Amino acid sequence: MIETGLLRRASRPKAAFVLSLLACAGVLATGSTEAATAPVLQHIQQTGVIRIAHRESSVPFSFVADGKPVGYAVDLCLKIADAVRTSLHLPGLRVEWVPVTPANRIPAIVEGKADLECGSTTNNRERREQVAFTIPHYIAGSRMIVKSESGIARWADLRGKTVVSTSGTTPLAMLRKMDEGGVMQWRLIEAKDHAQAFAMVESGKADAFVMDDVLLYGLRANASRPADFKVTGEMLTIEPYAIMLSKQDLEFKKLVDKTLIAAVYDQETPKLYKKWFQAPIPPHGITLDIPMSYLLRDSFKFPSDKVAD
Repeated sequence: MIETGLLRRASRPKAAFVLSLLACAGVLATGSTEAATAPVLQHIQQTGVIRIAHRESSVPFSFVADGKPVGYAVDLCLKIADAVRTSLHLPGLRVEWVPVTPANRIPAIVEGKADLECGSTTNNRERREQVAFTIPHYIAGSRMIVKSESGIARWADLRGKTVVSTSGTTPLAMLRKMDEGGVMQWRLIEAKDHAQAFAMVESGKADAFVMDDVLLYGLRANASRPADFKVTGEMLTIEPYAIMLSKQDLEFKKLVDKTLIAAVYDQETPKLYKKWFQAPIPPHGITLDIPMSYLLRDSFKFPSDKVAD
């Protein structure tokens, strides 16, 4: 469904495209009430600090290497920090890193513990009830990683097996739905993060780890024996990843959207994509070698925070 929406946008006339771009960038503000509250920007102005939530094992989006947060989404968030620094005339603006997990990333934004969440978070209807999202920077699909010798290739092969996924994620919710009424008869385990889930497959405590495919490829690439594992299964879902931020500060969102739209059209985002998906990355210098999908290329033609659920 997301794929169809993205392709449909590619056929819009030029005028509609311009209006979409202006609306996303915040140029077509509909009333003065939009700027009535600006808690995020006010806090940044008063403290001289922008708080960026990051993940510890979401390779290559947001992870820790050599003791510091790095990754594709982290680089995009640092571009936003630069834009805030310029907009608020705060040359000394400091970044404060806030580690989060899939389970607490949304509360971190809702409760004001972080200004941006830079990881591998899907923009969907349920989450938009609580938070806002900027334009997608990646479009993934959920699959599974198993041991190469397991004989598992299809979802039906998981019947009666032990399956793990990460707490607070859309693949976990999908797995629960698939097993309504005990149809699949699998044992479903929740892990606190992706690293723990993959470790369960490595150790034989789980037969499969179900998660967004790009994250599985990242975990496989950084394993001590990558050839021992394979990513398989038809896509269960299509996941548009985006940076998450508060719904309570529309001025901040306009600045974030404008910054990321400009980065797409200035070719900065495609360059970052090549850096993190098609070149050696830390900590082991592994290349994921994942070309940009046509879904993402099409979405970059018409950047918008609107996605089809």
